[in-house]
Amino acid sequence: MLERYFGIKAQGSTLRREIIAGASTFLAAMYIIAVNPNILHQANIPFDQALTATVLISAFGCLAMGLYAKNPILVAPGMGLNALFTYTMVIGHGMPLPIALGCVFWAGVLFLLLALFNARKYVIEAIPASLRYGVGSGIGLFVTLIGLKNAGLVVSNPATIVGMGEISPSLVVFLIGLAITIGCVVRKVPGALVLGIALTTILAIPVGRWFDDTHFTAITESSKTLVNYTEIISMPSFERFKAAHWSDIVDIFGALQYSYVPFIFVVLFTTFFDALSTFMSVCQAGNLLDENGEPRNLKRSMMVDAFSALISAPLGTSSANAFVESAAGVSQGGKTGIVAIVCALLFLPFLFLSPLLQLVPSLATAPALVMVGVFMASSIGEVDWRNLEVGIPAFLAMIMIPLTYSITHGIVFGMLSYVVVKVACGKWKEIHPAMWVLFLLSLGLFAVPTH
Repeated sequence: MLERYFGIKAQGSTLRREIIAGASTFLAAMYIIAVNPNILHQANIPFDQALTATVLISAFGCLAMGLYAKNPILVAPGMGLNALFTYTMVIGHGMPLPIALGCVFWAGVLFLLLALFNARKYVIEAIPASLRYGVGSGIGLFVTLIGLKNAGLVVSNPATIVGMGEISPSLVVFLIGLAITIGCVVRKVPGALVLGIALTTILAIPVGRWFDDTHFTAITESSKTLVNYTEIISMPSFERFKAAHWSDIVDIFGALQYSYVPFIFVVLFTTFFDALSTFMSVCQAGNLLDENGEPRNLKRSMMVDAFSALISAPLGTSSANAFVESAAGVSQGGKTGIVAIVCALLFLPFLFLSPLLQLVPSLATAPALVMVGVFMASSIGEVDWRNLEVGIPAFLAMIMIPLTYSITHGIVFGMLSYVVVKVACGKWKEIHPAMWVLFLLSLGLFAVPTH
């Protein structure tokens, strides 16, 4: 049955190889199980509810990717997207949580329409590649900054805006954890980020008992529950669905207010291009191409990604997205949707491990955030910096994201500067009509209050 549906032999693979590839992909990306709830918790989503949402959307997205799109690609809440949701929308702009989730919902709806009508070519032509690379690199810098801030290595300083934090037990633990994580990554140890998170957490618990350090308050209290081993396991939390009104869960109509529309666009922009670049890079690496040289089953894959992003909102998490870590499984010879199905099955047990995962503090996930930033910032090399027409917008988008602590403003400055540069060069005819619409939308964002 599996052979008839997936064509394992026809793809030059075996069932054993597909299962191993699925496990490899899961190990490469499972850090999201601890990192995503940790980030969403800062947006006032209870950890256990965020964990349930993370695991459910990951299992659903992977299962749909395997069964419908038949591609070996893992889907889970995207890094960068969770930072956009928490630090830019909820914290930065003071957006109520149901409205922020409503923006995620509408971005998913628009993404689904773009995927359904196969509009990717039109969208790609509208937004230059250099600007997309600049935004991707900027998000990487932003994620790294969040990790360094969570660790206490980077702190605010009235004299210099930012500065280095004072040496403390927690900072020492972070630096050791970062060194371990870097060592595992460069040596290509399977599950390097997960291993780094686990070892940093283990180091943090005894240090937190010896020193009075605010970084350790949560884990020292949580670790007491592990004395009774029956408390490691708990049932998934569905408390958010007990709200009196649906709008208390996801405010779909409230998100359509003028002041929130630009955020819908930013979530759409980030989700769409993250997904497209992931599919193209992973499929290229695994030679998973169709007769036209395009990623195999691209339309179906984009639709799965879009629908996963859409239902992320009612579940209570930021948008789900395809993970570039899927390349780990492809490099092991994974060719079919069985890889994604294996990932889906491996996610499910973590529904019941909330007490254990709550031991993982933001300090322990900080090294993983730094390394994710390194991976995301690698696209900076794709920009032709010798050509200032493309270099200036890419640079402004990249640098303004971490400096304004806002992915939204970075994208806005990139869009505006691109149009300004083209007009200044007398090349306004080269500007795609859709870019003019985005330019006006970007101008409108400056009318939106910060809080």
